[in-house]
Amino acid sequence: MVFDYLGKLMVLSLAATGGLAGCNAVDHQDAPAPYGPIPTEAQLNWHEMEMYCLIHFTPTTFQNKEWGFGDAPAELFNPKHFDAYQIAAAAKAGGFNGLISVAKHHDGYCLWPTKTTEYNISHSPWRGGKGDMVKEFMEAAHKEGMQFGVYVSAWDRNFPKYGDPEYADAYREQLRELYSNYGPLFISWHDGANGGDGFYGGANEARRIDRSTYYQWEEKTWPITREMQPTAVIFSDIGPDVRWVGNEKGIAGETSWATFTPVAPDGGKPAPGFIDDRFLGSGQRDGKYWIPAECDVPQRPGWFYHPEQDDAVKTPDQLFDLYLKSVGRGAAFNLGLAPNMDGVLHPNDVASLKGFGDKLNRTFAENFASGASFNASNIRKNQGKHFGPTNLLDDDRYSYWATDDDVTQPALIVELKDESTFDLIRLRENIKLGQRLDSVWVDVWKDETWQPLAMATSIGSCRLIALEEPVTTKQLRLRLFAPVAAALSDFGLFRIAASAFETQTNERKAADPSKWNIQNNLLDGGNPALAWDGNKESSWLTNEVDLPNYFSIDMGSLQTLTGFGYLPRQDGEGAGLISHYVFETSVDGNRWEAVARGEFSNIVANPILQFVDFGKPVQARYFRFTVEAVANTSSNRSAVSIAEFEVYAK
Repeated sequence: MVFDYLGKLMVLSLAATGGLAGCNAVDHQDAPAPYGPIPTEAQLNWHEMEMYCLIHFTPTTFQNKEWGFGDAPAELFNPKHFDAYQIAAAAKAGGFNGLISVAKHHDGYCLWPTKTTEYNISHSPWRGGKGDMVKEFMEAAHKEGMQFGVYVSAWDRNFPKYGDPEYADAYREQLRELYSNYGPLFISWHDGANGGDGFYGGANEARRIDRSTYYQWEEKTWPITREMQPTAVIFSDIGPDVRWVGNEKGIAGETSWATFTPVAPDGGKPAPGFIDDRFLGSGQRDGKYWIPAECDVPQRPGWFYHPEQDDAVKTPDQLFDLYLKSVGRGAAFNLGLAPNMDGVLHPNDVASLKGFGDKLNRTFAENFASGASFNASNIRKNQGKHFGPTNLLDDDRYSYWATDDDVTQPALIVELKDESTFDLIRLRENIKLGQRLDSVWVDVWKDETWQPLAMATSIGSCRLIALEEPVTTKQLRLRLFAPVAAALSDFGLFRIAASAFETQTNERKAADPSKWNIQNNLLDGGNPALAWDGNKESSWLTNEVDLPNYFSIDMGSLQTLTGFGYLPRQDGEGAGLISHYVFETSVDGNRWEAVARGEFSNIVANPILQFVDFGKPVQARYFRFTVEAVANTSSNRSAVSIAEFEVYAK
């Protein structure tokens, strides 16, 4: 298994550097000419993988935070029962084909013994200071026959010289270290988050950089990847090889083209994290470059492990739905895994992955189109041997049914071997020839006539069409529409399998808000009651107010509080999302104690329930919540929005 994996990447490396002749050539001299941009060998490998996992594990895990500030002591990171093989095996059981180690997140902590900063794993008690977690993840991935990649945050909230050229040089050296010592990589992953509040060696300040120039992506940074890791695709918001889908929900657009033209909002030269994002989810039919989408989503509500989310792990059915809306729309499915403080995945995470893998295996175990006969309205130059529709059933992504150049709306009648019941249709194009099809219609023979059953746009590397209910038939018809000759490589009919999944639950008891009375409210405007009405779809949206500002509540009686929760607005709008807060409690309404303060990081991209645990029970009758800042603005005046606000009590 490991030999096969390494052998494949060696072939990719030779192809990328010119060591293999004809790797991009189509097998037959009469093949259709490519249409538009086409993928590189590294991109083809990425498409074939379909699914991989991103592992978030830094001192942030031990702080129960979503983003670390960069001030956690290096020795805090000490997962005493770390097991990379448990994590890799769980991912493999889920059907995932690669692991990406978050070698450094925004907190700046490096999981390998880097020479660029002392803020790294060699200063941890883990493995006696001799450990290398990136290496252990790599070895575990290879043992499971999986490919390996690295994520290295360009933003570093710990590095004292962040914002100066010295840090940009150190960042490139970190890439060189990782590219040199961890085998062939399938991806180099670059987050769009850059600049903001940080520890910065004790400066404790906000720093802003010009993302279009600071890292010198095209001039100095990406060329390092091309030279040292030719098998790796480069991911960032805009590519150059794989683009972000524009959300952290794991969902691509119903129409999702692999072609894309990066443009900055001002029409100028774009840079990661600073782009016109209108076409991230859909791509562009006339895009200049092959830059397909990746759909990233955490298995839990947050990217890092939080014990209060143990019962909120996505179910196998939810993961399968995401698979349909990512891989099934020509994108890749990148699932975030979060080891706990012991250094392993929680049993709920493991069970969910296994349930998902079982559901995939059982769903695709039988292709009901196998053994079908075909009647094509056209076969390219009548050469059935090379371009006939039987190629649709050979499990080869790059053998295909093709039509003559002037036949751009062909039809194919499919006679199934037996009458079959299915509710999932799979279509693929030979993307070595580009993304050619505008749409495909599937008709079913019923009541002595052809009746529309389903349709899809932007077929590309993979298109999965889930039907609203199962259909039983023996005869189907495909109608293809394209600006050029078709090159369809796969046709499959499947029945979606059921799944079973049980979680270990954590119970949190929310205090009864029906007895709350507002004592003071300096967040003027809107209806505060909407923030505790139990309806996630409604929101308390204030007028623009000076920040920081607060509201305080009399809960009506003395209670034992354990934490609070803030749910951002759920309507997709970004105005008023709280980023920095202070939570205070009081017994008498006069003397106040701050029991929690901090930030709701990544709240714009991932507007989930923000749970804050006080760490110890607090006796209080009153609480005061201060909004210090909102996301996406540097102004000290803004509207504030709250969909739901909860206080948890024993």
